Amino acid sequence: MAGGHLPGLFLILLHAAARLAAEQEVENLSGLSLNPEKNIFVVRENRTTCLMAEFAAKFIVPYEVWASNYVDLITEQADIPVSRGAEMKGKCGTNESELEISWLEQAYTLKLFFLKEGHNTSRGQEAFWRLSRIQFTYDTGERTYFKDAISPGKHTASTHQLSALVTPAGKSYECQAQQTISLTSNDHQKAVQLLLSEVRVQPFDISADFVFSEEHKCPVDQREQLEETLPLILGLILGLVIVITLCVYHIHHKLTANQVLIPRDRSQYKHMG
Repeated sequence: MAGGHLPGLFLILLHAAARLAAEQEVENLSGLSLNPEKNIFVVRENRTTCLMAEFAAKFIVPYEVWASNYVDLITEQADIPVSRGAEMKGKCGTNESELEISWLEQAYTLKLFFLKEGHNTSRGQEAFWRLSRIQFTYDTGERTYFKDAISPGKHTASTHQLSALVTPAGKSYECQAQQTISLTSNDHQKAVQLLLSEVRVQPFDISADFVFSEEHKCPVDQREQLEETLPLILGLILGLVIVITLCVYHIHHKLTANQVLIPRDRSQYKHMG
């Protein structure tokens, strides 16, 4: 009897999985960006946005080729941007979210892993989220970016103990400045660099469909904004000091001009009145 229930249970699980997959939507909206190097990715579950990511990204991958004498090895460098026509997958969770992007027939695949957690501060327990891991798979046999690589094949580069894009829970991360994240490849431990710029990401707690929550700016942007506004603030303060000084001088001059001069010599009193 238990065996008779198994096909029915399997069909129920299959139907539930199909319904769950149908309720999840992934959209590559990169075509909406005015910057041809910028990508926009959206993951929606139950008709609600649960993950949004905008960024311009490029990988710098070292690889070896033969020198002209076919004896020595030379290290070349492949600059691999994330394609605007990339395919994507996504997974949203309460404390863990993922974004997977692949392009050029899956010759390249980028996976971003996000984690939400709490920590103790002087104000008590506070929640924040961060980019906890990056994994990049690339094929040195792909000819668009790799030219005559020795022993072509697929390799994986990953981060170790990453804590990037740290943002208070309920906010989005924003950083216009370029930042570099290092990954280690299983191809002889080569160092792969990920260059990120024009970043706006929120993997948790999106309150409105297709709309980022309040931004949390990265320290570099905050410093640049301060450097831009500081001369203006100092100029305004200097102008205010000058105006106040002129006003005080004008009032003082007016008061002293209107004062009646009283002669000190008593003999001059008879001439008064």
